[in-house]
Amino acid sequence: MTNGRGMATSLHLVLVWAAMAAVVPALGFAATAATWAGGSGAVVPVLALGVPVAVGLLVAVGLSARNLVPLCGSAPRRLGWAVLVFALGTLGVLAGLAAYTGGVHLGGAGTRVALTGLPYAVAAAFFVPNRWVRLGAAAALAGAVGHGGFLGPAQAQQHQHKAEMARYREHQELLYSGAPPPGMEVSRAEAGPATFGVEYRAVRQDDPAYVSLVVRSPLMPRAHCPDPVEQGVTCTVDARGEMRTVRELPGGLRAVGLTRRHREVEVEVTSQTLGEPALRRLLDSLRPLTDEELEQLMREKKIDHRL
Repeated sequence: MTNGRGMATSLHLVLVWAAMAAVVPALGFAATAATWAGGSGAVVPVLALGVPVAVGLLVAVGLSARNLVPLCGSAPRRLGWAVLVFALGTLGVLAGLAAYTGGVHLGGAGTRVALTGLPYAVAAAFFVPNRWVRLGAAAALAGAVGHGGFLGPAQAQQHQHKAEMARYREHQELLYSGAPPPGMEVSRAEAGPATFGVEYRAVRQDDPAYVSLVVRSPLMPRAHCPDPVEQGVTCTVDARGEMRTVRELPGGLRAVGLTRRHREVEVEVTSQTLGEPALRRLLDSLRPLTDEELEQLMREKKIDHRL
């Protein structure tokens, strides 16, 4: 390609990009505003007016390439070229919009507006009878597909995962867990602004074993039994400040609870199936929740937020 022809090709594609970067966002904003104001039916007049304007602008741009692109050599063929470029470019814009709504990062508002004209310039490049121009357009198309379909979604998912991790870590001081009792596993966890709860259930489906662990900011300097104690409940506090409650339940069952201070938090474990030794071992095994454990809970969808 000679320098003069290369400059003409560059100018042609830049004009296509600039024209569509100016018209298409305005058309999209107008269509959106019409939909909000009058429903889906109100967008029809906007498109009926805006699409011919955009195609007409492409026809005018095609004049700069009448000696460069065969389809721009005459008025009827130039109209056909404009319709093809607008249709193909609009498909690219819609694909980009779908990627953006799916979380793919496309830069700031100014960058997104500038990118709006790119699919039309790429579509116009395929009509230029030059192998290198078409190869460049194919490379640009492949890059857009790779970013929008693969790399972008992966990055968006990674950013979302980091944001979710940071959200759970907002109250880092509450995130404690203990070693599950033998034959049990973490079944569910719930993080709130003032508490963090972990539920342990038996691995076997036919085993009713269950333990609840709650970590919270202490309301009092040390645990103390309520006064008066509820009927059917026995409550004691030992010299170390550990509170023990036993609630008698129908059917001869007992709900045992142990509450103790652990560093700057108060931790309570309760169970109707495990005895005090097992609950104390769980309390003794308390440790900060690691990033690996938190990621596993998120991956297995075992953790939720509570407002």
